[in-house]
Amino acid sequence: MHRTTRIKITELNPHLMCALCGGYFIDATTIVECLHSFCKTCIVRYLETNKYCPMCDVQVHKTRPLLSIRSDKTLQDIVYKLVPGLFKDEMKRRRDFYAAYPMAEGECQPRGPPLTPAVPPTMAQPLPPSAPAVPNGSNEDRGEVSEQDKGNLTDDEIVSLSIEFYEGSREEKKGTVENGDLEKEKKNGVRFLRCPAAMTVMHLAKFLRNKMDVPSKYKVEVLYEDEPLKEYYTLMDIAYIYPWRR
Repeated sequence: MHRTTRIKITELNPHLMCALCGGYFIDATTIVECLHSFCKTCIVRYLETNKYCPMCDVQVHKTRPLLSIRSDKTLQDIVYKLVPGLFKDEMKRRRDFYAAYPMAEGECQPRGPPLTPAVPPTMAQPLPPSAPAVPNGSNEDRGEVSEQDKGNLTDDEIVSLSIEFYEGSREEKKGTVENGDLEKEKKNGVRFLRCPAAMTVMHLAKFLRNKMDVPSKYKVEVLYEDEPLKEYYTLMDIAYIYPWRR
């Protein structure tokens, strides 16, 4: 029989941490030649003076190594989901940085050499106070994305869920409705609950047993559609594993 084992986050650390800085990936970036990943700032800084992967010594590119690295959003999303508080802390650091070094209103960083102004400096008119600042990166780059917007859950966040008695497979249930036998469907109904994201399936089953006075001789199982859920799954786990929207 296939058994599912739980592993600690420390066992996954070698796959989630940057070999250059020793921290968890931030803006994970992968070398296309060997598929080793690093923090974006770490690998960009490293490749300014090196042309070989810091882990396996494969040549990244003969002359322009930055052309052979790619942002790895999937890996970064996995890191944010597995490491508690990392996304929230990173967004706060970015907000603090931009608060300490704000861009002047209307200021734009030139990409080439400065251009000669079309009019003498004494005749140049200042920008009006209402002129918007030039955006500096995306909202996430500036730390203006919350965990809720990102789709991440926190342990203390409240999750809404619906509970109903299991009546066989979805196909069997559909056939019952099509045949006009709606009494059982109406009788069972749907219950709605609001629970912390850290609540486990085991605790949910105990709550349902007590709430619905289920005799102890019966076993209470919680299913998602037709699939039984592991007792140690949290509601956060279920939200990440199965299709779920806020």
